[in-house]
Amino acid sequence: MQPPPKKLPGRVCDAIRVKHYSYRTEQTYVQWIRRYIPFRNKRHPNEMGVPEVEAFFGSFSS
Repeated sequence: MQPPPKKLPGRVCDAIRVKHYSYRTEQTYVQWIRRYIPFRNKRHPNEMGVPEVEAFFGSFSS
């Protein structure tokens, strides 16, 4: 029996480690992902595109 697939933050960590990014970069990416998903009502990022990302980052500007 295979283990269940990793959730998005875990998959991102794996991809970052393959590219030899710093641990701090990995932490930052995962923190942003954890902020982004609830902002979009827990929709998976695969279901979203550029407009949703722009709306997310636009919410931080004044």
